[in-house]
Amino acid sequence: MNTHASDPPKASRQTRKATASGWIGSALEYYDFFIYATAAALIFPQIFFPKSDPKVAIIASLATYGVGYIARPIGAVVLGHWGDTHGRKRVLILCMFLMGFSTVAVGLLPTYDQIGLWAPAMLVALRLVQGFAVAGEISSASSMILEHSPFGRRGFYSSFTLQGVQAGQVLAAAVFLPLAHYMSPDAFLSWGWRVPFIMSFLVIVAGYIIRRQVHETPVFQEVDAKGQVPKAPVIQAVTDSWRDMIRVMLCSLMNVIPVVATVFGAAYAVQPGYGIGFAKDVYLWIPVMGNILAVLVIPFVGNLSDRIGRRPPIIVGALASGLLSFGYLYAISIHNVPLAIVLSLLMWGVVYQGYNAVFPSFYPEMFPARTRVSGMAISQNVGTAFTALLPALFVTVAPPGSTDIPFTIGMITLSICGIAALSAWTARETYRVRMDDLGNAQAQPVDKAEYLRLRAQTMAKGEVGADPAATAPATSSSRH
Repeated sequence: MNTHASDPPKASRQTRKATASGWIGSALEYYDFFIYATAAALIFPQIFFPKSDPKVAIIASLATYGVGYIARPIGAVVLGHWGDTHGRKRVLILCMFLMGFSTVAVGLLPTYDQIGLWAPAMLVALRLVQGFAVAGEISSASSMILEHSPFGRRGFYSSFTLQGVQAGQVLAAAVFLPLAHYMSPDAFLSWGWRVPFIMSFLVIVAGYIIRRQVHETPVFQEVDAKGQVPKAPVIQAVTDSWRDMIRVMLCSLMNVIPVVATVFGAAYAVQPGYGIGFAKDVYLWIPVMGNILAVLVIPFVGNLSDRIGRRPPIIVGALASGLLSFGYLYAISIHNVPLAIVLSLLMWGVVYQGYNAVFPSFYPEMFPARTRVSGMAISQNVGTAFTALLPALFVTVAPPGSTDIPFTIGMITLSICGIAALSAWTARETYRVRMDDLGNAQAQPVDKAEYLRLRAQTMAKGEVGADPAATAPATSSSRH
C-alpha cells in the first residue's frame, strides 16, 4: 500500500489541517516562550534579583533565559523518542500542555522582595520546564507538515511552522505594548507584567482544540504498519545520521540572530546600566515590526526553496544577517531609533528568513521517517542551547560602560553565522529527493526537468496531499 498516493481531496484537507495546526500551535507555544524572553530583558532584573548591582541583575536574568535552552537537549531526547515511537500528533499535544501550565505558573510567582532567593530559584525551575517542552515543538510540527505535504511543495508548507513561531513573537510583544505604554511603571512592575503569562491558559484550551483534529501523518502510519518503528530512535539516529546531526547542530547556531535582536538588543537599549535610554514601549516595537515583516516574507522564501533548493537561501541569509548585526547594534549605540528599526527589519525581518523559513523542511529532510523527530530535535536543540548562553556572554565581554560593543558583539555574531553557512554548504541538497528516499545519502534526486513538471502538476491540480513522485515511473535519472 502506498500511503502517499492517498485520495487527493481527503489528503488535501489533512495537509491544510496539518499546516494550520503547525502554524497555530507554534504561534501559541512560542508566545509562551517569548513572553519570558521579553520579560527577562525588561522586567525580571528589577523584580526577581537584588537591585544593588544592575549589572549582576541583568546577567542573572539573561542567564535564566539561557537555562530554558539548556533544558532543550534533555527534552529533545525524551520528546524526540516519543514522536518517533508514538507519533507526531501525540508529542505536539504533550508539548503544548507542559509549556502552557509552566508559563501560567511564572505569572503567579512571588518576587525577590517577597520571598528572597526562592523567587529566582522557582523562576529557573519553571524555565527548565519551558525549555523541555519547547524542545519537541518545531521538530514534531515540521515533521508533521512535511509528511503531509506533496512533492515539490514541502518547503512552502513546512515554512508555516516558522511563520507561526514569528507570529507568536508578535503576539508576545504586542501583549506587552499596551501594558507598558498605558500602565504606570509601578503598576506594570507590580502586576501588569503578569497578565501575558496568566493569559497562557487560553493557549492550553485553544491549542488542544486545534491539534486533536489533525490525523497522524501517512508516513508515520506506514512505518508503524510495516513494523519499522525503532525501539530506540535516539540511538539509531546517532548511529545512522550522526554527520547530518552535526550539520544541524552547527546550522542551528543561527539562533544568534534573534538573540542579538530581541534579548541582548533589548538589554543594551533599555536597561539603565548601559545608559542608552530607549523607552521600553518604543523598543518593544522593534521585534514586533521585524516579526510582522517575517510573517510576510517566510512563505515566499519557503516557496523559493522549492525552486532553487534549500542551501542557497540558508547560506545567503546566514552571512548577510551576520553582517547586518554590526549596523543594528551601532544604531542602538548612537541612540538612533529610526535607524535601529530599519536595520532590524533588514537583518531579522528579511535576510534572516533565508535561514528561518527553510530549516523546517531542510532539517527533517535529512533524516528517514523512523528517526526524523529525534534526529532533528536533538541536533537542533543542542545547537540552540549554545546560543542561549550568548546573552550572558555578551554582557560579560561587553559590559555597561564599554565603548566597542557594536564591533565586539558584531564580530562574534558574524563568526557564528559563518560557521552555520559553512555547515549548510557541506550538506546534500534535498528538495528534489522523494519522500521515501529522505535520509538515504545514496538516493538520487529526481531530474530537475521532471521535478519541475511534477511540481507544476501538483500546483495545477491542487492535490496538495498526494505525492506524484511516489507514483511516477522510476528512471535512472530519478531514482537510485
